[in-house]
Amino acid sequence: MTKVHVSLPAEAERNVRAFIDEVDDRLSSEEDTCEVVTQTLVDLHGDREAYERWQSGEDLSAAERVRLQGYDPCNATLESEYYAEKDESRFTESKYLQWLWRQFDATPMADNIHFALRFRQMLANHLFDECGEGCRFFKGITFTYGHNISVGDNTVIHDDVHLDDRGKLTIGDRVSISDGVHLYSHDHDVVDQTAIRNFHTVVEDDARVTYDAMVRAGIRVGENSVVGARSVVQGDVPKHHIVAGTPAKTIRVKPGWESVADPKRDRLVNRQDEREIPYDLPEGLDAFDEFQRTLTPPDDPDAPNADADD
Repeated sequence: MTKVHVSLPAEAERNVRAFIDEVDDRLSSEEDTCEVVTQTLVDLHGDREAYERWQSGEDLSAAERVRLQGYDPCNATLESEYYAEKDESRFTESKYLQWLWRQFDATPMADNIHFALRFRQMLANHLFDECGEGCRFFKGITFTYGHNISVGDNTVIHDDVHLDDRGKLTIGDRVSISDGVHLYSHDHDVVDQTAIRNFHTVVEDDARVTYDAMVRAGIRVGENSVVGARSVVQGDVPKHHIVAGTPAKTIRVKPGWESVADPKRDRLVNRQDEREIPYDLPEGLDAFDEFQRTLTPPDDPDAPNADADD
């Protein structure tokens, strides 16, 4: 698809650049990140006057107070905040930045492509473990933490993509991730779904993962490969292969790459175990099971009443 260069009018461009540079400078300084996020969101949502009235102690409705306090990420929780194995020292900072990213996407400015792509690139430079140049991050992208993600140069991630970095997620150069894709780096035990294993998931250079596909944790999507729409990838995708289906399998090798492509296989090989990331839970953890299920299978000799019918 051929594209053309588009730019904003000069005055709009100056204002956009000034705002992005201001937020970038503040996030790079010694200023408290939580305060930077709060003040940025207050202004982005046009709520400065009401916020100042609230801060001065004026009487506001309960709904107004809840709205205004929601600009402060300390007054909100994210799902990943409840994960016991998270790196607490890194999560606090990444939570603030992730909150700014998500709440920015709730503003009208998030649909201004020329502005929003640059703003998210700036945020990714602070949030991700690594982020290359020339990346394009579209609306509705979500993360687990953000700080376990590495992205190369000139990569594009489209609308409503979920980047699960509960383990570790590495995305290479010139990668294209289409709308609605889910890239996972953690998996659940089939019996006890509260038991979690974390993995390193990799999407190599020049790969393309197309619409609504799912890549399972610990999988490697090979260089210059293509994952077909709505595919479920449960094994490593060989370099230069086109895969599709549920579960995904090789359809063909990319035309012109046959001589350098990995051998064609009947099925994709799952090497998840080789990429597991072990973790330790904190001592004295006050854990809870939100499901409260009976986890012992009835055929297990240790199950309650296993010999009741004997």
